[in-house]
Amino acid sequence: MTRMKILTEAELRGIVPLDREAVACVEDAFRALATKAVAMPPILRLDIPEYRGEVDVKTAYVPGLDGFAIKISPGFFDNPKIGLPSTNGMMVLLSSKTGLVQALLLDNGYLTDVRTAAAGAIAARHLSRDDSSVAAVFGAGMQARLQLEALALVRPIREARIWARDAAKAEAAAIALAGKLGFAVKAETDPRAVVTGADIIVTTTPSETPVLRAEWLEPGQHVTAMGSDAEHKNEIDPHAIARATYVADSLKQTRRLGELHHAIAAHLMSAEAEFPELGQVIAGLKPGRTRADEITIADLTGTGIQDTAIATLAFARANAADAGTTFES
Repeated sequence: MTRMKILTEAELRGIVPLDREAVACVEDAFRALATKAVAMPPILRLDIPEYRGEVDVKTAYVPGLDGFAIKISPGFFDNPKIGLPSTNGMMVLLSSKTGLVQALLLDNGYLTDVRTAAAGAIAARHLSRDDSSVAAVFGAGMQARLQLEALALVRPIREARIWARDAAKAEAAAIALAGKLGFAVKAETDPRAVVTGADIIVTTTPSETPVLRAEWLEPGQHVTAMGSDAEHKNEIDPHAIARATYVADSLKQTRRLGELHHAIAAHLMSAEAEFPELGQVIAGLKPGRTRADEITIADLTGTGIQDTAIATLAFARANAADAGTTFES
């Protein structure tokens, strides 16, 4: 007899909030990527251009964990026009020992949102200045909101600015976040004004043309680029990569589909150039920020280890709380 637990989005929201434990579990996964024999195959992606749709499949096995996740993550970016969310999906957690399904996590992309926000917090913790207090966010969707919440877990944020192409959406996000987080959050209509004087800049858009210009960056700033998770996406001016200390979540991935990919295509970086990965910085194997006036950029394309980490945490919390529905076969 085998047993499988099924959890809905509502149940997962109840047991896996964006908190310090979620950040820690993703941080441990990045550390494992640098120090253990992690198996993480390339992302499988299906593009459906006529509906501005894409589907990513990610997975990773981390030695020492009892399970591994396979995640199916659709993103259909015209969906908001018809009243639907742009992201969706589910995760399947399987036993690392037997391959049997342990859990089906019907999260509709919620766990991806949490682990992505956690990665942003981790990048800021290891690459931004300790006293970073002013945040700038490009985008006004769910990830923009969660990124700011995550930053507040690891840095003394006292002020934030938001810019989005839809000014009304940016204003609504600013009002909601100010109420939730308890510090000033302002919507800006000029993207350069968002960047000026900011300590941490986070880009969370699906843009195919840069929204952040190299000449706007100031000494001491840290940039976390979240949105470039496909070859055609490009949020950061490639010249910014050339003038900053660059860190990848997975160098193999960012050479192919991250912001680094565009700097290579523009002949500003060599395709063979070596850069530190976030896990190596976390593990102390390579340096991250070494000077207060340094500009740092974290290129986060999303990795299967993050999915395995957050799915494992969700399963453990579900068992502890006796949440979800168990099926036997």
